[in-house]
Amino acid sequence: MSATATTPPKSSFSPFSSFKFPFWAQIVAGLALGVLLGWLARSQDISWLKTTLEQVGDIFVQLLKLAVAPLVFFAILVSITNLRKVNNAARLAGQTLLWFMITSLIAVGIGLTIGLLTNPGAGTGLTPADGQLPKKTGSWIDFLTGIVPTDIITPFTELNVLQIVFMAAVAGIAALQLGEKAQPVLSVAESVLELLQKALWWVIRLAPIGTVGLIGTAIASYGWNLIGKYATFTADVYIGSALVMFGVYPLLLATVAKVNPIQFFKGAWPAIQLAFVSRSSVGTMPVTQKVTERLGVPKEYASFAVPFGATTKMDGCAAIYPALAAIFIANIFDVQLGIKEYLLIAFVSVVGSAATAGLTGATVMLTLTLSTLGLPLAGVGLLMAIDPILDMIRTATNVAGQALVPVVVAAREGILDKEAYASASASPLDERAPVPVATAA
Repeated sequence: MSATATTPPKSSFSPFSSFKFPFWAQIVAGLALGVLLGWLARSQDISWLKTTLEQVGDIFVQLLKLAVAPLVFFAILVSITNLRKVNNAARLAGQTLLWFMITSLIAVGIGLTIGLLTNPGAGTGLTPADGQLPKKTGSWIDFLTGIVPTDIITPFTELNVLQIVFMAAVAGIAALQLGEKAQPVLSVAESVLELLQKALWWVIRLAPIGTVGLIGTAIASYGWNLIGKYATFTADVYIGSALVMFGVYPLLLATVAKVNPIQFFKGAWPAIQLAFVSRSSVGTMPVTQKVTERLGVPKEYASFAVPFGATTKMDGCAAIYPALAAIFIANIFDVQLGIKEYLLIAFVSVVGSAATAGLTGATVMLTLTLSTLGLPLAGVGLLMAIDPILDMIRTATNVAGQALVPVVVAAREGILDKEAYASASASPLDERAPVPVATAA
């Protein structure tokens, strides 16, 4: 006589298998230690400690960026070809794009409202002389002409994500047209993508250490005095992001998707917290896709929607932030904005968000917004010092939206696995599920 019992399978040795400290707690501990070491380096003027923190943070970000170019290319390529496995693929793609636009419009509306109520640039003591021209700028001409690369190598060496997305989309559509003839290439692409994601998982496990360096550097370099000058603007960005993340998103989940919002945050939290630390939507993409699948979104659809969102869906960087920053800079330069300018901000946030491209920072998107409004680009220099602190919440909002839209669309289309959604795990680790094994009774 035999019975079936559920026991965890024996797995090969993992360098992380002995870690019992929850990953989220490791991140929190890294934040606390980073603040402490950064304060110590600044208050005691310990130059070697500041240099060490900066190097640790830079190495972590560089490791993330190292995988960005090939990861984006193969993720977009595979995601487009995976749509052939999904019923009503064109409808799903259209619905995804529609909800990207809807949530972006809501986010930019919240940013504009908060900015108009608080006038974040007033009373800061900052003047136009404090600003400087940014090293990177964006314009509609650059945006449109910059989509198509001049060669296939430069976008990868210069990390031009928009051009990489273009090439991947062309390759994916061509593969769909070729059908079975393209299968060998697709098999290689899928294998390379899995390899990249596995390697990136190892980098992600270093996030607590990277957190110490990134947060410590921000505190050691800027201190609290700088935040005081930008107190209203900083508060506006954090409040606006929080309203979108914890107000708008739960409302959409409850009313449109008709699912439990709390469960969404339980499942998506690993990606959101990593985005907060890494400040990179693309670097967080493997985690975002994993938690989206755990929330019950079919893998074939999630593998399209998440990479697509990681390069174009930016509620924090491309909606809330540019709206508030435009009002802030207009306050400093004493420029009056009217209804036309506010509508232009909304337009840029929806159409131009691909310019942000999921990388750390939103300078290009901000300069695109300012150039459209005719505001001085020197105003960007006023915000560069505070940018790392703002970018954390912006990127967390981006990633939350990138996980939200696939859930909403899947629920509306009746393909969301409600049982998987209800039991989504909060763990970000690449764990194996228990399997039933036969045992003698």
